[in-house]
Amino acid sequence: MTFGLAVTIGNTIGAGILRAPGEIAAQLPSTGLYLAVWVAGGLYALLGAVTLAELGAMLPRSGGMYVFARHALGRYAGFLVGWNDWAATCGSAAAVAVVIGEYAGALLPALQGRAVPVAMGVTVAFAALQWRGVRMAGAAQTVTSAAKALVLLAIVSACFLLPATRPLAAAVPSAVPAGGALLVAVIVAMQSVIYTYDGWTGVIYFSGEVRDPGRDIPRAMIGGVLSITALYLLLNLAYLYVVPLRALAGEPLAAGAAARAVLGPAGDTAIRVVLIVALLSTVNALVLMAPRVLYAMSADGLVPGGASRVNEGGTPTGALVASTAVSLAFIATGTFSAIIAVLSFFFVANYVLAFASVFVLRRREPGMPRPYRAWGHPWTTGLAMLGSLAFLAGMAAGDPGTSLYALGLLAASYPVYRALTALIPRPAP
Repeated sequence: MTFGLAVTIGNTIGAGILRAPGEIAAQLPSTGLYLAVWVAGGLYALLGAVTLAELGAMLPRSGGMYVFARHALGRYAGFLVGWNDWAATCGSAAAVAVVIGEYAGALLPALQGRAVPVAMGVTVAFAALQWRGVRMAGAAQTVTSAAKALVLLAIVSACFLLPATRPLAAAVPSAVPAGGALLVAVIVAMQSVIYTYDGWTGVIYFSGEVRDPGRDIPRAMIGGVLSITALYLLLNLAYLYVVPLRALAGEPLAAGAAARAVLGPAGDTAIRVVLIVALLSTVNALVLMAPRVLYAMSADGLVPGGASRVNEGGTPTGALVASTAVSLAFIATGTFSAIIAVLSFFFVANYVLAFASVFVLRRREPGMPRPYRAWGHPWTTGLAMLGSLAFLAGMAAGDPGTSLYALGLLAASYPVYRALTALIPRPAP
């Protein structure tokens, strides 16, 4: 249960809550609307957690949403979900590690201009920790997630308890959009909010390693989402307490603006330290998660069998080496941004397939043991799916080029799947 909460919090809370508020305030210059989209994002994540906890408890196998799609929708659907999830997780680990390198350079002059080697060092260090065994890697996740929560709560306390060192002037007031423009603004704001909440599925990547999946997976997912939502709302209320909403609009680092308001020039240094502490936990979670996807696919004969090798400590070493190598390649070439921009379309598409899996398995396998059943199904599952489809529609309308490219990759994936499955023998049932 403790590890499940730690990986949920570690995988979800990253730089987004420190950066996204400025983007959202620019879209919705109204305190009520601003807070409403954060509440709506938390409700969407909660609906998703309530739904997918059923699958995690009934299919307690490590590998993330690949496991659900493979079981409910077949090998090709599993292949599609698994490959893009694995690539996106490796790319996300690379992106977060580079941000750590950039902020470390701002803190320590000796590291300036060395973001790439620092990022590689951080990635390799967490991979080496995981190589030692899942127990040590899990302990590191618990410690780093606890440290992250504490430093974010420290920001909340500082905003409410310390007097502002200098007032922040509000920007020129902007009118709240109306009609169609308001709808577009809400969609764009919700995209940022949902990205910031994304990661609440972290524990299902380790379902096969959870002691009591029927109890601990639902508790970790639902408890994690409730904790994250509460923390996000507290942070946003703290930002607004010291920074006027219109001054927050467009601020690239909302937490930095709040820190400067209460700490003055020292606020910049403080917030860089907070960012590094917060992001270390995220890198560790991603380095833990990516090999689990590849391991599960290898065990099912969808990728070469070397990825399913496990050492004495319980670590899938073949998958860990491959995942670390891909993350390092993303860091070295700087291609992770382009990869994530395309695969972000599939992040939510994976949710759609996972929610669809609940409907499929309820109908096809009604007698299968379900230690936990989704509250309010089919209504909660349907709402979560509709929210995901609306999000995809908003992405397609807002960035049709990336969406078309993602659909092109979808079409190209089938011949790749056919070629791989022809070369790799199926494992014995």
